[in-house]
Amino acid sequence: MKHLIYILLLISISSFSQSKYYTKVGLVAFEASVPSFEEVKAKNTSTTAILNTENGEFAALLLVKGFRFKNALMEEHFNENYAESDTYPKAIFKGKIVGFSSEELNQNSKHLSFNGELTFHGISKKLESISIDVKRIGNIIYIKGHFEANASDYEIKIPKIVRNKVSEAIKVSFEFELNQK
Repeated sequence: MKHLIYILLLISISSFSQSKYYTKVGLVAFEASVPSFEEVKAKNTSTTAILNTENGEFAALLLVKGFRFKNALMEEHFNENYAESDTYPKAIFKGKIVGFSSEELNQNSKHLSFNGELTFHGISKKLESISIDVKRIGNIIYIKGHFEANASDYEIKIPKIVRNKVSEAIKVSFEFELNQK
């Protein structure tokens, strides 16, 4: 709850400063599929994110129950058995975009990297050199990237009965369309 209040405070402050960009409809998706088995992937389209263009600091927060699967039963199992979203309701991604310069952004994507940490399932892990593409069109900054995380890094236990159907390596992708405030 403290993190949610912090993010909301940052967003409210952003309305007084031209160096802040934010969104409430960012996309975060993941896939843990294994070939020859049912697709295990979901997306969350209600991620809140904020970027400080003065220093490249970035933060994103999502509610874990916001992930949507194509199969309702899979969504239920994810929330109850893997993510334990009643106990760990949110995920937080925060850090800094390395080499970020607002003045250098234009409609051509600039390849940069992100260093920070991801907190999921009550566990925080450092993320380094995450490849991202950043561009600005008008007053909108677009950030797109991906990384891979292991379920075991966040103490997510995959039961033996489905271990060969769900990948330990989780592919995470994200897209944010941040508006100036």
